[in-house]
Amino acid sequence: MADSVGMADIRGLNIEKALTGFALTSYVFKDRLCTIQSSSKWQERYYEETAADLSNSNSPVEGVPRLAVFPHGEVTWTQRNSYHKKFGMEARISHEDIISNDIDVIARSLLRIGRAIAKSVDAEIWDVITEGRSVSNINSVTISAGDEWDSATIANRDPIQDLLNAKKEIAEENYNPEGAYLCLNPKDYANLLGNANIRNAGQFYSDSVTRRGNVGTIVGLNILVNNNVTAGYAAVVIGKEAATWKQLNALTVRTIEDAGIGKTIRAWEIGVCQLKNPKAVCLIINTAV
Repeated sequence: MADSVGMADIRGLNIEKALTGFALTSYVFKDRLCTIQSSSKWQERYYEETAADLSNSNSPVEGVPRLAVFPHGEVTWTQRNSYHKKFGMEARISHEDIISNDIDVIARSLLRIGRAIAKSVDAEIWDVITEGRSVSNINSVTISAGDEWDSATIANRDPIQDLLNAKKEIAEENYNPEGAYLCLNPKDYANLLGNANIRNAGQFYSDSVTRRGNVGTIVGLNILVNNNVTAGYAAVVIGKEAATWKQLNALTVRTIEDAGIGKTIRAWEIGVCQLKNPKAVCLIINTAV
């Protein structure tokens, strides 16, 4: 039966809501790790504050003599610039597939487009918060060769100490790592939970949180499992403090109707991730990578 304009508009609205819903449930890093702020400029300028405590090598803070000039302390910042990126995808579905296929091609296309955009955004965020694994500004802990979480020598595996070391690195920079996120890929998550020390000691691990990529807690860290995490790496990140997602164009969906030929379902968003507090991140590096 031919569709009227009104019917097409109603379906378009449903498609928009459905795709947006699929995408929003697929974001892991964007929702958990980033503070989201709107933007109206293509270039984003921000200032990264030096994490070190204020001090004065010529005059100590403690023990200022009577009537003496106070020691001078000066906060410093490093200017950073970033540019927005567009993330988008579309699917063109024929009229025949829409009206006759056994598979609901529209529903499946919406799901896969939503996932594709969310995966691409989360991959960008992972790359930014880990500085492309270059660790030029963020903290890092390197696991010695032979001590990896899947080491052939079982007795050498000590992921709990590696996580505690990562928390220590962040705490020494005057950030509170309690309740931070531990980002893992599925392989390292399996190695972590398969470790005998964790299996046999309930105080280290809890699976009470099981939503939106968050699959439990360990030594005070919320575990996020995501395929965007580079194999052989993990990261402890203080959510909402380490990074900001500047959003120029929120996720937008449009349905383009070509009567008798098909539909084009197009989705996109524009934004950029900024690592504003790099010392609120610690990358755990497996030397065997």
